[in-house]
Formats: sequence, C-alpha cells, structure tokens
Amino acid sequence: MIIGLSLYAFTIIHVIISLIAIAAGLVVMFGMLGSHRLPGWTAIFLITTALTSITGFMFPINGFTPALGTGIVATIVLVFALVGLYGKHLSGAWRWIYAATAVISLYLNVFVLIVQSFQKIAFLKAMAPTQSEPPFLIAQGAALVFFVAIGIAAAIKFRPGLRITA
Repeated sequence: MIIGLSLYAFTIIHVIISLIAIAAGLVVMFGMLGSHRLPGWTAIFLITTALTSITGFMFPINGFTPALGTGIVATIVLVFALVGLYGKHLSGAWRWIYAATAVISLYLNVFVLIVQSFQKIAFLKAMAPTQSEPPFLIAQGAALVFFVAIGIAAAIKFRPGLRITA
C-alpha cells in the first residue's frame, strides 16, 4: 500500500498524472514556439510534472535503478524551470534556461512513457523485449532528436511580451 492505496491503484493515478503532464507540456512547448506564456497550461504542466516525480519516488524501490536516476535528474531540471519562471520571472538568461528546462522536463516524461510502453504494451514488447532492439532505439532516438530541435527553437523563440510576426 502506498498512501492508503493498493500498488495497482497508485500506479494508475501516477500514470494519469504523467499523461496529463505530457499533454499539458506539449501545449506549453508549442506555445513557447509562438512566444505565448500560457500561464494556466504552464501551471498544470509544472504541477503534474512535479507530481509525476514525487509519486515516482513513492514506489517501492530496492537500490539505485535507472528509474530512480531519471527521477532525480527530472527533479533537478524541474527546479531550474520553476526558478526561471517563478523566481527569476524569465529575466535575462532565465528566459532560455526556463524554455530549455521545461522542454527537457517534458522530454524526460516522454522518455519514460516510451520505456513503459515497450515494457507494458504487448505488441511493443514483442518488437523489443530487451529494449535494445531497433524499434525501441528508433523510438527513443526520434524522441531525443525531436525534443533537442524543439528545445533549441523554444529557447530562441520564446520571448514573452514581444509580438512575433510571421
């Protein structure tokens, strides 16, 4: 039991929170490309991303695992995003630091989604049972390339308060 819930129920809640974080993060990320702050979506993204890490640390873990390492990195990156947005109000270099760390936070959620999908979804697991096969590597590689490109673009284009024209 975790916070009074069965492991199954807790896992479902964790997954729902993670999917909300990813969906909101995609809205925020594409908003950044148009230099839109989207404060409501951003708050949902950052809160659910924080909850994803917090609930992830609550699972029974024995020793140091890749999931734990990813959670630690995700938490550190998220702290920089929160400081940049709410502490430093996107001033100076904090604008691009926020944009980059917000996109990295979203990428880490998607990275875990891909890992979990290949572990839990039967047809994906059949394609890459050890997660060292080409389908898994291609999925992770494509996600990485996509988020690096979007992260760079967001860091350059996200200039809230300035009007971007086409």
